[in-house]
This record gives sequence, C-alpha cells and structure tokens, in this order.
Amino acid sequence: MSEEIYKSSISDLHKLISTKKISCAEVVRSYLDRIDSLAKRINAFLFIQEEEAIKSADAIDKKIKDGEKPEYLEGIPIAIKSNINTKDVETNCASKILAGFKPPFDATAVERLKNAGMIPLGKTNMDEFAMGSSNEHSAFGAVSNPWDTDRAPGGSSGGSAAAVSAGMSPAALGSDTAGSVRQPAAFCGITGIKPTYGRVSRYGLVAFGSSFDQIGPMTRTAEDMAHIMSVMSGHDPHDSTSSEQPVDDYRKTLEDSVKGRCIGIPKEYFTEGLSEEVRNAVEAAVDFYKKNGCEVVEISLPHTDYGIACYYILAQAEASSNLARYDGIRYGYREEGELPLKRLYSVTRDKGFGEEVKRRIMLGTYVLSAGYYEAYYKKAQKVRTLIRKDFEDAFEKVDFVIAPTTPSTAFKIGEKLEDPLQMYLSDVYTANVNMSGIPAVSIPVGFDKNSLPIGMQIMGRWFDEGGILNLAHIFQKNTDHHKKFPDL
Repeated sequence: MSEEIYKSSISDLHKLISTKKISCAEVVRSYLDRIDSLAKRINAFLFIQEEEAIKSADAIDKKIKDGEKPEYLEGIPIAIKSNINTKDVETNCASKILAGFKPPFDATAVERLKNAGMIPLGKTNMDEFAMGSSNEHSAFGAVSNPWDTDRAPGGSSGGSAAAVSAGMSPAALGSDTAGSVRQPAAFCGITGIKPTYGRVSRYGLVAFGSSFDQIGPMTRTAEDMAHIMSVMSGHDPHDSTSSEQPVDDYRKTLEDSVKGRCIGIPKEYFTEGLSEEVRNAVEAAVDFYKKNGCEVVEISLPHTDYGIACYYILAQAEASSNLARYDGIRYGYREEGELPLKRLYSVTRDKGFGEEVKRRIMLGTYVLSAGYYEAYYKKAQKVRTLIRKDFEDAFEKVDFVIAPTTPSTAFKIGEKLEDPLQMYLSDVYTANVNMSGIPAVSIPVGFDKNSLPIGMQIMGRWFDEGGILNLAHIFQKNTDHHKKFPDL
C-alpha cells in the first residue's frame, strides 16, 4: 500500500485515514521517503520539516485512536512555497539575501490550513523572490520538470508544481503574480488556481507585486482544490486588501450541471505563436463542454496584446519599492566589514540578489524615476484599467472564458535564459488575469508528441471560484489526463 500512496488524491487519503486503513504517520513517512528519493533529480524542496511533520501526524493518529473522526483535510501533507511565511522555518524566497530568515509567525493561509489539520512537509524551491517563469532563477539551483528532467517546470512556483506532479506531496501552496501558479501547473500536468485578488489573505506572503500577488493551491484535482480553497479563503483583518465578501463552500457546487453555461473563447489567445498541439488539445476540451450542453461563443479582449508590456512596467515598479527593505540593516544577508552606509547597501544588495531580481529592480526604479513616471508607470495603469474593462464587458455576455494556459509545453532548461524577453512571453496568456484580478484555474487537457502536459485555463467572474472549479471538476470526472504520473 505505502509504495502507491504518492498517487493518491486528497479524497483518497481522507478515506484511507478515516477508515483506519492507514495511519497519518504512514502517509507522512511515505511522502518524506518519496521526497528523499527524488531530491537530487528534481530539486523541488529547500527545507524538509521531517520532525515536525511526524510529530503532527502522531498527534492526529492519537486522536483517531481515541475515537475522534478526522476532518477532511486532517492528516493530509502539504508543501509550502518558500516565499510564504512558516513560523520558525526558514523562508528565504530562494535568495541569498534572506538566507537564515525564520519568520515569527505563519502566513494566514498556512495558519488556516494547519488549523484544519494539514501537515506541512517543507518549503519548496522557486524563482528568487518569485521573479521568473522557469524556476531557473533560484540561488539554490534550478528545479527539473518531473515529465522530463531536462526541461523547466515553469515558474515561479516550479518547486511546488514539481512536488505535486512527482508525488512528493498531494498538495502545495504557490503564489501567482502573472501566472506563477497556473503556468507551472500546466507544464507539470496538475491543477493550479489563481484566486480572485483579495479572496485569499496575502498576510505572510513576501511581497513582489502587491497589487498582483495571490496565494493559490496546487493539487492533482479540482475536487481537492475546492476543499483547500474553502478553508484558506476569506477576510483577514491583517490584510487590508482582503475582501469581506462571504466565502462559498466550493465543495457543494462541484457536481452542478454545466448545461446552459456560456463559454467565451477569446480570439486574441488563438493567434500566431500558439503551438498547434496546444491549440488542438484546448479545442478538444472546449468540444467536451459543447457536448455537455454549454454554449460556446467567440469573444474579443481587445487590449490583450498590451498586457505583458504593462505588467512588466507595473509589477517591476512595485518590486522596486517592496525590495528596497532588503538593505543589510534590518534582517537578512549583510556584507562583512566596516563600510560606509551607502556602500553597505550597494554591496549587500549586489551580492545578495540574483541577476533576474536586480534586472527587475532596475527596470522598476527606472519607470518610477522623475521624467519617466508619467510616460511609463501612469500610462500602464491606464491600460490596466482598459484590460479589466475588457473582462467586465466579456462577463456581461458569457459566464466563463477559456484559453490556453501557455503558448507551448515545457521548454528545456537554459533554452530562454539568454533572452529575458522570450522568457517573459511565457506569461502572455496568464498576466492579464492578474492585471484584472479575476480568478482562473489551469487544468491538464492532454499531452504533446513528447509526452509533455498541456494546460488550459478557465477564467471566471470576480469571486466565482466555485464556478471555475465546477467546470474543471466536470471535465476531470470524464477524462484521465490529471491521473497520469511521470515515469520517475
């Protein structure tokens, strides 16, 4: 039994634990063994919380032995991206500048999942400070895609995606600023969601682009995701951007019929640059919804082409401001020796930050500087409003928008490192979701000729996580793409 645990969904594990066919400790040890066996090949984890995980599992087993019935998520392991605070466990954002930093508190999302009984296994690798689309920009080495270890898993949540894909954890938390949950989910053949901005608290998430960032879970199925989202969502007084809108129980609407729903297909997402294999897989998935009673119409999101340019102005401006706090004075890495203050700042930041982070800080500082603020930053904010208006207009006509998650399947490690602009275009189909704040979920819908996963994203109205998870679940009930595992 234990050798196959890694293939289990959360619902499978809950049944096994609640019927006492397996203990929580056995579940945790099985995943820890799996992590250990794949550590060098995948490099998905930076830190393992073995002692704490086993201790938590033993405590739950004792409760079950005493006759208590476990809650749905109780005893279920989860991996946490290294830019999400975990109390007394190093949270370094895969950066030298935060090496050794142990937060004194859990992020709200982590706290809520722990209160529901989930057991953190450790912290996952990522692009430094969540800046990247391939998980090659980590101070601790690149993560490999479990489907082909010569290829990138996507970024910046590549460690979390690879961990779930390879069966090192049944679930993981990532963060999504321009597609950093959905893009690696697509590359690794799993399910990943970017919630509505404000749906999940950002308290305890190390800031990159504060008006874009959202914590999102990564799982094998939409059903598993509905359980996690129902627990971690909701208002948080620690986060001023957290919405007070009531949280639906996403589990209750999973089985709703999709008949009569109207799906919009944006023509701007099906143009030059889209892989033929990706196009065919997404169109086949759309045909599934047609056969199940959905109306499918073509729509236009006319400002789509401006999304990447605007994002890389606005997000980098926010990053420049957010990362100014890492100065070698308050916490994190500090250059040795007696140096004048300005020299201490510059040397500490030069040695502590990686090349991609420095590139983005420079870009953000430039667009905020005198003489360029009006020409770049302010203009980009106006275009962001137009992009949001595109979605507002679309959702007056349709219930959901479906498009590819990425223009191609996973590229080879090193393939795009020398051309940052090509790397940035990996987010061409995902960034506008963050620009507008709507929710979107990526699900696997097939494989290319190289047996690499293909992802499709379902976008919904603001706070309609239940609707997009319903559409994803119905598709997964009738297909098996999400059940396939890489041959490791």
